[in-house]
Amino acid sequence: MSMRPEAFLDRIQEHGGYQTREAAERSARVVLALLGAHLVGRVRAELAARLPETYALILLNPLQAAEPLSPERFVRATAAWIEGATEKTALWDIGAVLSTVAAVAGDALTREALLQLPPGYDLLFGRPGHT
Repeated sequence: MSMRPEAFLDRIQEHGGYQTREAAERSARVVLALLGAHLVGRVRAELAARLPETYALILLNPLQAAEPLSPERFVRATAAWIEGATEKTALWDIGAVLSTVAAVAGDALTREALLQLPPGYDLLFGRPGHT
């Protein structure tokens, strides 16, 4: 059963300390598009099934990554896509979105997703050591 979009954004807004719903939504869209480019197959489909439909579609229709981005490059790419962002604010945005995704996904699915990602993403998900 997927979460309602409002509840999903509320959690991101709370985790990220965003002033506005729009800021939380912008972060969610960028981070999920980048994440979706890194995940494949059943793991991506199962993760999408737990997200609200709008965000599931973003995760499922990514620009396929030519090569997996290291966590550092993922942060840089996020900063490049969010207007006015720095690497520091992008790290905050990623943490707000991915910790919410991890909470929605649950431990087992989060672990499976991390196995598809380069080393170091456990920190971006706020799950150090979960690889």
